[in-house]
Amino acid sequence: MGKVTGFLEFQRLEEAHQAPEQRKKHYREFILRLTEEEAKVQGARCMDCGTPFCMSGCPVNNIIPDFNDLVYKEDWQRAVETLHSTNNFPEFTGRICPAPCEEACVLRINDDPVGIKSIERAIIDKAFEEGWVRPQPPEHKTGKKIAVVGSGPAGLACAQQLARTGHDVTVFEKNDRIGGLLRYGIPDFKMEKWLVDRRVDQMKAEGVRFRAGVFVGKRHAGKGVTDWATETIAAEKLTADFDAVVLSGGAEQPRELPIPGRELDGVHFAMEFLPLQNKRVAGDKGVPDLWATDKHVVVIGGGDTGSDCVGTSNRHGAKSVTQFELLPLPPDPERNPVWPYWPTRLRTSSSHEEGVNRDWSIATKEFVGEDGKIKALRTVRLEWKEGKPSEIPDSESILPADLVLLAMGFVSPVQSVLEAFGVQKDARGNAKAETEGRSCYSTSVPKVFAAGDMRRGQSLVVWAIREGRQCARAVDEFLMGYSELPR
Repeated sequence: MGKVTGFLEFQRLEEAHQAPEQRKKHYREFILRLTEEEAKVQGARCMDCGTPFCMSGCPVNNIIPDFNDLVYKEDWQRAVETLHSTNNFPEFTGRICPAPCEEACVLRINDDPVGIKSIERAIIDKAFEEGWVRPQPPEHKTGKKIAVVGSGPAGLACAQQLARTGHDVTVFEKNDRIGGLLRYGIPDFKMEKWLVDRRVDQMKAEGVRFRAGVFVGKRHAGKGVTDWATETIAAEKLTADFDAVVLSGGAEQPRELPIPGRELDGVHFAMEFLPLQNKRVAGDKGVPDLWATDKHVVVIGGGDTGSDCVGTSNRHGAKSVTQFELLPLPPDPERNPVWPYWPTRLRTSSSHEEGVNRDWSIATKEFVGEDGKIKALRTVRLEWKEGKPSEIPDSESILPADLVLLAMGFVSPVQSVLEAFGVQKDARGNAKAETEGRSCYSTSVPKVFAAGDMRRGQSLVVWAIREGRQCARAVDEFLMGYSELPR
């Protein structure tokens, strides 16, 4: 490594960001990337590990020690080449990935880990500014046609890999803009959407065709699933017109809370609330009038989607924001007690820092209404023993609420899409497909493949990119008999 003793000399440096009261006034990104000198110093902290566990902790197996070292040596162009060799979209992961690589960093055993995520973002942002990221159209065409259903990170990664190897790729998206859950599942203050547009423009130059507003299969997305399609295309037409079809949609079917009062006005799924703000920021007119302004907001669910609801509600000017979690308060250890694996720990997001009342071990028993509108929640405290909850006697309470957002995770992909293609499903309602062997990522239906959330269920953007890349290789092998694409 360039600085053998760097991990002893330098401390971890977090990226600078705007203060909560300042950033709540807008919907732009508020975390600033490291300067070149700061990134160099952070790269110097990377140890000369015998086994770089960070790479195995990263789902796309980024070659982390190498690009850290290259940043330290100020060889930024080779650093982005190394980064792109495993990750099609580091500008996405450098902003929104929870960084399992950092929990696996060897320094994490007894010190703060290397700021891998911040270095990744610094590399790709500089690369775009310097003009090093250019379209890579294929030298030769294969004549093979591939349909990719879903334009989230899995679909985009798969499409880009296949287009670069010479196939004709068309991406179908049911919503009015390309990007899937990158576009309509992540608030702009976490990732601005021009980043998605920039990659789409690159992929168009590489030969990828995009068709937005097209629902593939039977038009029945279900409540809580965004669907702004203006036309429908049958699954049979895709399998007839294309040499291969990749199902790469998101796990969009939300988990329901079937308790008394669920039908009340003011009780919504998170994905009925969040995408509307994305559309407002994009400048759309006539967006449905669902706001948290001057309301007592209760978010049920303690994950990333719930956190996004908190941040958006605060920017709307909510009167109060409360977030419930069914599970008990997790520990907050200084180090990673299960290194190099991903630990269960208390995680405080930037949205939490902006103002929220968080509560754990609490269940909602009833939505209480008046004149058909939500007015309060009836809740009960829980006691957890051996991983199972039980209600604490005489612990019920009433909490005022004008808007309730259900953010309890997602149970499966849109079932009507899978049913339209007739693919076999696993016990959780995902497309059934293996990830190893000659038939990896292929479903039970000939020439139909599945990747990302569509195959594995709700997961991270970085996992979607990994599966999209691996699926692209599997499709290439299926069509050509061999593949030079990396896995």
